[in-house]
Amino acid sequence: MNRVVIPWLFILPILMIHIFVVAIPALTGLYYSLTDWSGIGAANFIGLENFRKLFFEDQAFGQALTNNITWMIFFLTVPFSLALLASSLLSRVKRGGMFYRTILFIPYLLPSVVTATIWRNLLSPRMGVGAQLARIGIPGLDVAYLGRTDTALLSIAFADNWHYWGFLMVLFLTAMQSISPELYDAAKIDGANRWHEFRYVTLPGIRPVVLFMLMMTAIWSFLVFEYIWILTQGGPAGSSEVLGTLVYKNAFNRFEAGYGAAQGITISLFAGAIILIFVTLRRRGWDI
Repeated sequence: MNRVVIPWLFILPILMIHIFVVAIPALTGLYYSLTDWSGIGAANFIGLENFRKLFFEDQAFGQALTNNITWMIFFLTVPFSLALLASSLLSRVKRGGMFYRTILFIPYLLPSVVTATIWRNLLSPRMGVGAQLARIGIPGLDVAYLGRTDTALLSIAFADNWHYWGFLMVLFLTAMQSISPELYDAAKIDGANRWHEFRYVTLPGIRPVVLFMLMMTAIWSFLVFEYIWILTQGGPAGSSEVLGTLVYKNAFNRFEAGYGAAQGITISLFAGAIILIFVTLRRRGWDI
């Protein structure tokens, strides 16, 4: 009997915290997504009307979803490529490796507000890098990257990538250091060059870490908020609007909390779909 009761006694505090912090707010959000609640006062039940409006009428939602997908594609390619390259090079550094690793990891430790403010100044057409280059005779780069519809989203992604890719690099480097050196020795005996070592020894050795971070990055891409809100608040003209900023505006600026809750539930569904894909791949034998 004690073998059954005692484990539950240890789990119970965490379970209660999870219920009050996660489960109850989630169920409350689900309820309000089925109402026309303004955030103040009573909520009137309207069924799936918010979701019908969301998927069939709201053009801003479609634009925000497109931007989230663009953001996801960017972060599944650029930071992963940089992190794999840097970690592969650093894994061969015998002296000073910790110094370089620390330097590359520092941006990840900076608060989002600090990083966003730094890049707002760097991208400024008046005082940024482009403006300084124009002063020494290199024109054409002193433009408002955050104020143009064709560059705003990618400029923010570039700033966030500066903050994020060092984190991936440290994870990949740690995974690489756990690979047995004997595998590399055997590859060299077989005549493998560095590319072959990376492809047939390194990548298979760090595959679980890479695939897990691909899943997490895809999920985080639908949760992005702070960099976009700090730098552009979704502008100009909605060109950098994402689902997170759209939910915030609907819930707190337009007082459509019920509609914002429906959008929040939709974000959760997208994240759940990504998790389901990876779970399915794992059941089919993928090492995730």
